[in-house]
Amino acid sequence: MATLEFFYDFVSPYSYLASTRVEAEVTRVGGKLRFRPFLLGGVFNATGNKAPIENPAKGRHLATDLGRWAKRLGVPFAWPAQFPLLTVLPLRAAFAAEKAGVLVPYTHAVFRAYWAEGRDISSPAVVQEVATKAGLDGAALVAEAPGFKDALKAQTQEAVDRGSFGAPTFFVGEEMFIGNDRLDFAIEALADAGKA
Repeated sequence: MATLEFFYDFVSPYSYLASTRVEAEVTRVGGKLRFRPFLLGGVFNATGNKAPIENPAKGRHLATDLGRWAKRLGVPFAWPAQFPLLTVLPLRAAFAAEKAGVLVPYTHAVFRAYWAEGRDISSPAVVQEVATKAGLDGAALVAEAPGFKDALKAQTQEAVDRGSFGAPTFFVGEEMFIGNDRLDFAIEALADAGKA
């Protein structure tokens, strides 16, 4: 069974949008899905890329485009008061969640907290509360997070080494697709790989 790898950072609104439909799309074509958190700032630093918000013209258009996508997908979206913010803590906690076998529900809870509720996910108290409300051991995830510093760096570097320059990044084997608007192409590639 072919696998789609989904590299994402909680600070990326397009990663949030992709997260709301990627599971259903992968299931529809009979593939496997692997969630892979990475540090988008690290990707930008390594590649010289910049966030869309840093370009004034793109920045002005960003909220409009995201609103259109959220409406199309039927998902809640609200621009957070703090943007961008440092996502190192929730990303490291994602590795703790993966170790505990709860990465996917943790990921959805953190994305919702930031992009639908405007919560400050850089705060340990908020991450703990969000995870706990999702039925996870929020205190344990936050406590373990610092131990995953190297894992986050390594996964970020892996994405860069494979060609990533933004988020979300999808891989089917070594074929790469970047952006929420490229998810359909990634799913087509996944379906094709499953037939091979």
